Amino acid sequence: QVQLVESGGGSVQAGGSLRLSCALSGYTHGRTCLGWFRQAPGKEREGVATIYTGSGRTLYADSVKGRFTISQDNTKNLIYLQMSSLKPEDTAMYYCAPVEAAYSDGFYCRLIALPGFADWGQGTQVTISS
Repeated sequence: QVQLVESGGGSVQAGGSLRLSCALSGYTHGRTCLGWFRQAPGKEREGVATIYTGSGRTLYADSVKGRFTISQDNTKNLIYLQMSSLKPEDTAMYYCAPVEAAYSDGFYCRLIALPGFADWGQGTQVTISS
């Protein structure tokens, strides 16, 4: 059974940095698509960043491009989200999840959760004050 446990959230001032971690279990080593999502109060969950573990190819939402970096540590079954230059609008609960794969000049991962995925973790709260 797939399990994802997010950690690393916190409260920082605007301009600060945080690194989120997502511990994976139930996955076998190999090529897969994983991503980070966030949901602010009263808003829909949105995709933030994805990574194709086979090649390391990444994709970012325009709102975080240049500020966030998704990465992986296959030896530890972890994915990370390094967040810098944080803004108050980044305040949200952050989740990791498997995402939908696509192909364009190689495999990449869309900013969309895998259809039918329902095993969302507890998430980790990120709060940015101005």
